Amino acid sequence: MSEVFDELRGAILRGEYAPLQRLIESELAERYGTTRSVLRTALTRLATEGMVELQPNRGARVRQISAEEAIEITEIRRAVEALVAARAAQRVTDDEITSLRALGTAMSAAVEQMDMLGYSELNAQLHSTVRRIADHRTATRIIEQLHGQMVRHQFRLALVPGRPSVSLPEHLAIIDAVCARDPEQAERAMRTHLDSVMKMLTTVVTR
Repeated sequence: MSEVFDELRGAILRGEYAPLQRLIESELAERYGTTRSVLRTALTRLATEGMVELQPNRGARVRQISAEEAIEITEIRRAVEALVAARAAQRVTDDEITSLRALGTAMSAAVEQMDMLGYSELNAQLHSTVRRIADHRTATRIIEQLHGQMVRHQFRLALVPGRPSVSLPEHLAIIDAVCARDPEQAERAMRTHLDSVMKMLTTVVTR
C-alpha cells in the first residue's frame, strides 16, 4: 500500500493531476496495478495530508488551495524551514558543503541561461538537501506535507518574469550561511527568502 501511496503522491506533486481533477478509482487501480481497497486507503492518507478531497458519493479529487491558504502555509514553512536551516548549519559536513556550493553554481548558471525549468528543479533540490543535512524528521515531514499542498502556486511563482533574479541571491545567501556553519545567519537567510515568497504570493496568486 505504501508504494501506491508514494507513487500517487509523487504524481500529484509533479502536476500529473491538476487541482480539482477527479481521481477515478478504476483508472488509478489499473495504472498502479493494485486493488481498489488499497487505492482507497492511499487516497484517505492523501486526504489527511490535504492533497486530496474525498466527496461523499462522488469519489476523490485533487484539492485546490486558495490564495489565502497558500499564504498561511508559507507562514508555517517560514518558521519550520528557518529552524531546519539553522540545524543544517550546525551539522553540515565538508562533503555536504561541496555539494551545496555545486548546487549554487548550477542555480546561477540556470538563471544566466534562462533555464527556468532547470532552475525550479534545482531550487527544490536545494531545499531538499538542506532538510537532508539537518536530519530533522518531524520538520521534514511537516515541510513535505505543506509542499504537497502548494504545487499549483509554486508553479505559478516559477513563471513570474524576473522572479529567479530575485530568488537566486536569497538561495545563495542560504547556501553561504549553512556552509559558514552559522546557524543564526542561516535562519535569517531562510526567513528572508520565505518572506519574499510570501510577498510574491500576495501579489501573484490573489490576482
